Amino acid sequence: MSERKRIALLIDCDNVSHHSIEGVLEELAKYGMVNVRHAHGDWNNPSLSGWINKLHPHAIRPMQQFAYTKGKNATDSAMIIDAMDLLYSKSVDAFALMTSDSDFTPLVLRILESGLPVYGFGEKKTPKPFVDACSPFIYTENLVVEPEEQTDNTQQTTLKKKSRNELRQDTSLVKLLRTAVEQTSEDDGWAHMSRVGHYISNNSSFSSINYGYKKLGDLIRASELFNIEMRNNGSAMYIKDQRQ
Repeated sequence: MSERKRIALLIDCDNVSHHSIEGVLEELAKYGMVNVRHAHGDWNNPSLSGWINKLHPHAIRPMQQFAYTKGKNATDSAMIIDAMDLLYSKSVDAFALMTSDSDFTPLVLRILESGLPVYGFGEKKTPKPFVDACSPFIYTENLVVEPEEQTDNTQQTTLKKKSRNELRQDTSLVKLLRTAVEQTSEDDGWAHMSRVGHYISNNSSFSSINYGYKKLGDLIRASELFNIEMRNNGSAMYIKDQRQ
């Protein structure tokens, strides 16, 4: 079993809501251990009061950034410096940036050049250049824990699944899926689901969660674009373009 990634989560509290932090941490747990959790912002600003209540329960360290000059965003600069310090320390294996600000796009590209993955989390208003730079990028609206869904220590995120027709009408999605299957398929046209997933994660910012599905396989089934075979006693999923 390969060693789990050490992930540094850097949060731009000025540009992203606190409501999805539980969902973000739950999603990152799939990739590894979030051993660095830094929340950047001016904690004297009343607008960050919601974040203050999230810090202690989730072991997030507040990083104070005073607004020395009006109109200048000190948080952005501080986050970039923080990220570069962590990058050079070689104490983490991956980064997660929680922000809706495209100004961090050059930072993502710099981290990728060093061979580390960058997981992006931001609101649907996030500009496309930042979304495309991350792999994957997940819209935080899809990770919000609904209060009525919370029972005792259990928290659930409510995902609104896109229908078969909605998935098939998304031309970019259809092209990505078909290309991934084509590039990873054997001579008979069948592709192993894990290889398809790896191809997609290495070549796009795609996340099935943005379409309401926790797993890529569930989205594939819902789209009805591919024939599906379960092999090896149901442990391996293979798919093939229905057009073939």
